[in-house]
Amino acid sequence: MIKLFSVKEKQKQEAAASNGKVVKQSAGELRLQKDLSELNLSKSTTIEFPNGKDKLLHFLVTLKPDEGYHRGARIKFSFDVSP
Repeated sequence: MIKLFSVKEKQKQEAAASNGKVVKQSAGELRLQKDLSELNLSKSTTIEFPNGKDKLLHFLVTLKPDEGYHRGARIKFSFDVSP
């Protein structure tokens, strides 16, 4: 139990030393980051992060079909992932 308190105290000191810039990622962010790194997109699909690369929980996917009935169209999807 004493060891646990010493670890927590050390974490508080490190956070204070870095001026509170330590940002803990949620489970949803970690999973999304892993899935995006493994993603293979076709040339007709793009992903945009309007809030920057640090805010992964909101992103836009744009599809631009190059064949078929919807050829030349742009289909946009907006995703909001809960943390």
